[in-house]
Amino acid sequence: MTDLAREVRTRRTFAIISHPDAGKTTLTEKLLLYGGAIQTAGQVSARRAQRAATSDWMELEKQRGISITSTVLQFEYGGCTMNLLDTPGHQDFGEDTYRTLLAADSAVMLIDAAKGVEPQTKKLFAICRARRIPLFTFINKMDRPSRDPLELLDELENVLGIGVFPMNWPLGNGPSFKGVFDRATQRVHLFERAAHGSKRANVRVTGVDDPQIRKLLDDRSYGQFLEEIELLEGAGAEFDADAMLRGDVSPVFFGSAVTNFGVQLFLDDFIKLAPSPTPRRIITDGAENGAAPECHGERRISDAPGRTTAELVEARVIDPTSDQFTGFVFKIQANMDPRHRDRVAFVRICSGRFERDMTVRNGRTGKDVRLSRAMRLFASERESLEAAYAGDVVGLANPGVFAIGDSLSEGESVAFERFPAFAPEHFAQVRSIDTASYKSFGKGVAQLREEGAIQVMYPLGSMRTEPVLAAVGELQFEVVKHRLQSEYNVKTLFTKLPFSVARRVQGDPETVRGAQLPSSAKLLEDWEGAPVALFESDWSVRLAEEWNPKLSFVEFAGEGAVV
Repeated sequence: MTDLAREVRTRRTFAIISHPDAGKTTLTEKLLLYGGAIQTAGQVSARRAQRAATSDWMELEKQRGISITSTVLQFEYGGCTMNLLDTPGHQDFGEDTYRTLLAADSAVMLIDAAKGVEPQTKKLFAICRARRIPLFTFINKMDRPSRDPLELLDELENVLGIGVFPMNWPLGNGPSFKGVFDRATQRVHLFERAAHGSKRANVRVTGVDDPQIRKLLDDRSYGQFLEEIELLEGAGAEFDADAMLRGDVSPVFFGSAVTNFGVQLFLDDFIKLAPSPTPRRIITDGAENGAAPECHGERRISDAPGRTTAELVEARVIDPTSDQFTGFVFKIQANMDPRHRDRVAFVRICSGRFERDMTVRNGRTGKDVRLSRAMRLFASERESLEAAYAGDVVGLANPGVFAIGDSLSEGESVAFERFPAFAPEHFAQVRSIDTASYKSFGKGVAQLREEGAIQVMYPLGSMRTEPVLAAVGELQFEVVKHRLQSEYNVKTLFTKLPFSVARRVQGDPETVRGAQLPSSAKLLEDWEGAPVALFESDWSVRLAEEWNPKLSFVEFAGEGAVV
């Protein structure tokens, strides 16, 4: 086995997904605690006096006690390099979560034991299912009054349509939750609560017939525990690792992130079962001169005069252990470190070895780029990086040369899967209150758009002084307003607009400019200058289509940039 293959084999790159308040950030902290990356876990709380979570580095995240932006946390555990991608749980930040899932090889789905499968869980699960991402389930908050474990498993199967296999079983429920039965070893892990869960929980491992277990529970709970594990073991089902890797079966773990019960057991099983980086499908230039192919969407990679797309494009699968370095940008973040006020591009390495100062080709621009400022990321912290391997996520200083969806490769240009452009449903006009700060205002809007935090539009053919911001969720406006003030020192006034539907307008430019729209509609252009119409309802869209037969009003859904 080569050194490259050995390194790739030890990578575990995974995202954590959940409905808000299921305990995702708390579990993230505890994985870092047991992984040795931090010494004391900071449970998230809206109370400002409480220590903030490591993964929630943005000031507004600390104030609100919620995850607003995805975060990368790399740590070592059990001989593996863990690349943990912490995602926002709130649906208003679904775009960021979706892009982050494209960079993951597996995902951990967190379920609140009292609430079961919740709406946002269903949406995020659907993304994982569509991509066939191996999914691990952690049923959290067993230290609180919870639903019956068998009922929760049934709900996972019936609502999500995925097979489940419980890897452990809870001993007790709520205040009487004392530990878990590990089915692989047939041993019971009894836990003692640590102060506020900030340190590792003390654990004692024993057999099911230990009299101490009987003393910990009342007669009913103890009898139910024995009956349920007998039922599980009597069923005779065996865990199918191949079915898990296909995304058909999810191993299920019971525990409590806040008390640390079951966290280490989960982590130990995860590194054994989770996949290392897998091959990815790419589109390459089959030509000898290395000219890049055209995209299969609106964006171009580069030109190749006199040659057809069919001559240029070749689809193949690239193995993570290939000597050719490839990767894609799935996130851009500005102002992570107030001391630098720079922009960082997050790159998922898909194959090969990354080395600092290497030169790669940006598939979108067709230009070669020297990667001289590379960093290892741990939330907002960073350190200089000399080398990284397939599966790793590295940060690259971005002076404006990278965009979300860019592909990077040695030699020939490549393109990975499409990044979706989500249809905005909320709109607001924004202006700087102080005209003297307009330059900073423009810079802030441009950089937040580059991050994918917001979409920016202007009246068609205007001077572009007062932008219209478009968002999937309304909370994105609050984040943008806060960041413009805290990071760019710009106070703004947001005016919410009544529109709820956006359509691309396609047709002859002169016909577009003369389009007849309902009085309640508005004709704009996006950042690249492409026409967009905003409507208050689908009925208004149908009216515009009747009045403008030479134009097409196309939905945003289904768009995407090719990496």
